[in-house]
Amino acid sequence: MRCRAARRLRRQLGRRGTILSCYGLVWVLIGYGQLVMPQPDQRGLQTILQLMPLSAWACCWIAAGLIALASAWAPPGRDAAGFLALALIVVPWATSYLAAWALGDYPRGWVAAAIWMGITVPVIVVAGWSEPARRKRADPPYEC
Repeated sequence: MRCRAARRLRRQLGRRGTILSCYGLVWVLIGYGQLVMPQPDQRGLQTILQLMPLSAWACCWIAAGLIALASAWAPPGRDAAGFLALALIVVPWATSYLAAWALGDYPRGWVAAAIWMGITVPVIVVAGWSEPARRKRADPPYEC
């Protein structure tokens, strides 16, 4: 019974929906983590913290994750908002780390920026994929 439910869920979500669900959940957890226990070393984030406080950025991460989770259930072609939300929230984060490194404020900023950009590459790649066509079930063999 459990396997049948898992197959049905996998078939309904598809590959694109699975990526949206997984990344969406992680983005929600990142946002929640920033709300309840902000990272102690915020030198790499000073650029974006001038725009909004960390709690507001945390809410943006949570919103992006929720958009992705909701989009996971949309049919292929109508799930673009989820992929866009997942990728866009990383841009200011990675840019801030890169700027902090370039300005000499955070020597390891380039590492954090590279990690955030690398984590986002699969999102961008999967956004360009089309969902594979479903296989048709073969009719059971009939006896004559």
